[in-house]
Amino acid sequence: MPLDVADPFAPTRRQYLRQLGGSVGLLGLSAFLPASDALAAGGLPKPHFPAKAKRLIVLFLAGGPSHLDTFDPKPAIEKHAGKRPGAVDLRTERVTGGLLPSPFGFQPGGKSGLMVSDLLPGMRECADDLCVIRSMHAVNPNHSPAANFLATGRIDAVHPGVGPWLTYGLGSESANLPGFVSLGNGFGNFGFERSGYLPGQHQATKVSSKESDPERMIRHLKNPHLDPKVQRMQLDALQAMNTAHADANGHDPQLEARVRAMETAFQMQSAAGEAFDVRKEPQSVRDRYGSGEFANACLLARRLVERGVRVVQVSNGDWDHHAKINANLRKKCGEIDKPVAALLADLKQRGLLDETLVVWGGEFGRTPVSESGDGRDHNHFGFSLVLAGGGVKGGMSYGATDEFGFKAVENRVSVHDLHATILHQMGLDHEKLTYRHSGRDFRLTDVSGTVIRDILA
Repeated sequence: MPLDVADPFAPTRRQYLRQLGGSVGLLGLSAFLPASDALAAGGLPKPHFPAKAKRLIVLFLAGGPSHLDTFDPKPAIEKHAGKRPGAVDLRTERVTGGLLPSPFGFQPGGKSGLMVSDLLPGMRECADDLCVIRSMHAVNPNHSPAANFLATGRIDAVHPGVGPWLTYGLGSESANLPGFVSLGNGFGNFGFERSGYLPGQHQATKVSSKESDPERMIRHLKNPHLDPKVQRMQLDALQAMNTAHADANGHDPQLEARVRAMETAFQMQSAAGEAFDVRKEPQSVRDRYGSGEFANACLLARRLVERGVRVVQVSNGDWDHHAKINANLRKKCGEIDKPVAALLADLKQRGLLDETLVVWGGEFGRTPVSESGDGRDHNHFGFSLVLAGGGVKGGMSYGATDEFGFKAVENRVSVHDLHATILHQMGLDHEKLTYRHSGRDFRLTDVSGTVIRDILA
């Protein structure tokens, strides 16, 4: 940008340009590069090997949906209803009673015949694209540590989530949008959104999906006082000052994160108004997703990955059904089934599903034994997660729980195994993706994790 009398920041810019010995543009510190410049310079991190998936969508059902009523039918529960065999005498968070049969039927879906509950007819239509891991297991039956564990591989709330690890390892393909966007609501989101000890620019950008107008979704999306040209000059001046400060005082991760945040915010003024506006979709498409916050979020997820956003998390809360599971689970599944099915079909129709990995599920499952007569307690011993797209085989289930669905017993899959597989599909070796912090190298999978190769196409 030329310096002339029309530039109100010219004196300040000249002063710092003399210190820098160059011109504003690429400012010399790679951490300060605007996304557009980083892309143009080929500066994005490289994967360890060719990736099957380029993007990740996490559909997080906070509270723990019942696998026994959705994707893991157990007829033995009906046979022994009300009884408490030794196999189900496991300690959970609350006092429980006898075996509680599912009030919902299961039917085979697609050519594969994958069994899916009558609660999820839309997802059943997508059965040939679904891989149901029925043998997940975790380490804690309490919501907050369990959500942290699913997001970060640790129960303590200080580590980065899988989304920040992916943007740290791969960057973002979008020059004008964040690398990681979090939509929706749900207890435990912070684990997924948190960048922890990774550089702050990898923190999720949280956006409300309750509204359909981008200017109501994102505060201060437009600057009412300065036009884009003047804002650009102002931002360049600030970047020059920050670069001079960094050169004089050394590496400052917090400063670098703020500089990147300012640049992303500026770029979003032009891009977010279009990307986040679901009203631009044909009415026929919006009708397929349905209405409401979760439906808006699923449609936004498709629009964002289509525009190069690396990770989108869509959260939906209130899946903690300690009582009245018949009515409550029916209501929640009715809320999410149509949008999820529409998202999968939309991605597939647009040729995006093969390179977009979708993960569906909660922090744990529910018990086969009853709580409060007609509810289910938390169950971390065995539960289901659903994967789709991103180079994962469809139309299959993997692993198994015991005959009552309480504990994973066959081809057991840990959260670390899940994370290792997600990173692998994105072209990253989970043992090589590390970050030096507090005197040691940290990684998403801690010191374990095995890629689940049997589910990969």
